[in-house]
Amino acid sequence: MDRAQKEKVVEELGQIFESSGVVVVAHYQGLTVAEMQDLRGRAREGGASVRVAKNRLAKIALEGKACESMSKYLEGMTVLTYSEDPVAAAKVVEGFAKDNKKLEILGGAMGGEALDRAGVEAVSKMPSREELLAQIAGMLGAPASNIAGAIGAPASNIASILSTIEEKAEAA
Repeated sequence: MDRAQKEKVVEELGQIFESSGVVVVAHYQGLTVAEMQDLRGRAREGGASVRVAKNRLAKIALEGKACESMSKYLEGMTVLTYSEDPVAAAKVVEGFAKDNKKLEILGGAMGGEALDRAGVEAVSKMPSREELLAQIAGMLGAPASNIAGAIGAPASNIASILSTIEEKAEAA
């Protein structure tokens, strides 16, 4: 790889680190080509991407970025999984690591925050952007049903009060 190609890779990696909601770093030593293709396929389905790059170039690309602290995980045979959605890449990697013990998650970054192994796992358990949007839509519909219930409640309260008064009058 000549200098121009290296500069291009560093620039691409820099854009990945800046624009991604989450980046997960893992060791992939021992994975077969088929297993790596499976990881890439799962990432594509989950809205994430997978990139293998030289650690030295990735460290250069991290210089001056908010997530620069994750450079400590760039040792050995590493693979970067990243996504614009702050949860998608973590979910993909966690799911793949459960099925394939050869993939060892080291850590990563979410925005400017470095994540350790436990941090990546915690992020993977968070709801995705689509799930959050569905929850918000459900919450927006709830006030309308609450208003309808509140409008109908006084009438039912008055009816129950009248029946109670009627029962007391009959008893007397």
